[in-house]
Order: sequence, then structure tokens, then C-alpha cells
Amino acid sequence: MAGKKVLIVYAHQEPRSFNGSLKKVAVEELSKQGCVVTVSDLYAMNFEPRATKNDITGSLSNPEFFNYGVETYEAYKKRSLNSDIMEEQKKVQEADLVIFQFPLYWFSMPAILKGWMDRVLCQGFAFDFPEIYDSGFLQGKLALLSLTTGSTAEMYSKDGISGDVRYFLWPLQHGALHFCGFKVLAPQISFAPEIASEEDRKGMEAAWAQRLKTIWKEEPIDCTPPWYFGK
Repeated sequence: MAGKKVLIVYAHQEPRSFNGSLKKVAVEELSKQGCVVTVSDLYAMNFEPRATKNDITGSLSNPEFFNYGVETYEAYKKRSLNSDIMEEQKKVQEADLVIFQFPLYWFSMPAILKGWMDRVLCQGFAFDFPEIYDSGFLQGKLALLSLTTGSTAEMYSKDGISGDVRYFLWPLQHGALHFCGFKVLAPQISFAPEIASEEDRKGMEAAWAQRLKTIWKEEPIDCTPPWYFGK
């Protein structure tokens, strides 16, 4: 799929980590296909995760009472958001596929990645009301979570101590990505790489590379409660 643009939002502190390896696999495989791949390495960028008044460079619409959502909405329309936000928004706007590569922290994403979503996917850019979910402004784009866990696949089964892995995907995939209009592809979950054998880790990397060869042919998941919670 030559010419397709991919943004990888990468959230791990160590380049030699397994997450770093998966990010490298994605860059190499997608580049081989002729895709234009951009990586936002959030830790290397020292990306600011906090949503504060500093995100607005112009005057506030209501200086007496600060409402982050309202102020960033107005700032987006006036092009007065902080430059680091606008740079990330430009990358998202240009991308056909956004891959989020991260380790699972407390059934969620690392704070730096949550901060990226808080600040970048603001009202006006990613959604407005009633333009949400299938009508969100990022419709037509694909999104994919590629994540690693500390626990085994068995622990994340429906009968496992942590429950079905799909349960914690609901707020990440549905509440954030689908809300903004993304078509969400099935997650790539690498279970417990830290306790896996070297052979198994290489198998996980190979499976990711193999999947990426046909990623553009995949159908998005059905982003409805039954996909996550079953019956």
C-alpha cells in the first residue's frame, strides 16, 4: 500500500524494550510496503501529559473560571493551541492508520499516552457534538492498539482472575478512539513478554510483522457492547 501514511504513537521509556522491538518491527514492515511512517516517541519527546492553561497561547474566553474543554475548543478554532498539540494533530490528520504502542499500566495506558489523548484529541479537532462515534471527525482513519501485558493470556481470559481482556479495551477503543470516529482494528496483544522465552518473544514479533503485511485488508471490529462484553 505505497503512499499510505502511518503514525505510531509510542510510549515506552527504553528503546531496547520489547515495546521498542515491536515499534521497530512496525516501522520496518510498513516502510517495506512503501508506507510513510512517522513515530511520536512520547518519552524521547518529553511530551507534556498534563492538560493545563499552558495549552492555550491566546487569551482565555473566560478568565474568571477555567474550563479546559471549553478553552481548548475555542483555542482550536482560533489556532491558538500550544504548538506541541498542533504538531500532533497535524500528524493525526495526515495519517491513514494510527498505531498506539505501549505497555499496559493498571488496565490502561501509561500516563504520558493518556495525556497525549487528553490534549491532542480535543473538541473541534477530533469531535464535536453531535459529531461523535461514527460521525466523529476522524472517521475514515484506522486505529490499532498494540500493547504488552505483565500477566499471561490465561489470567486475561473470561474465567481468569483479571477477566476478559476485552473488558479494559472498552474505554480505550470505544470511549476514546471510536468516540472520535476512528475505525478500530482488533488489538495486537503480546502477553507477558518479560516472562516469555526468547523463542516465544521472537514468535510474538514475527506474528506482528506477519499481521502488518495484510493490515490494510482487515475489517474493523464491531465497536458495540457485545464485542467487548458478550452475552
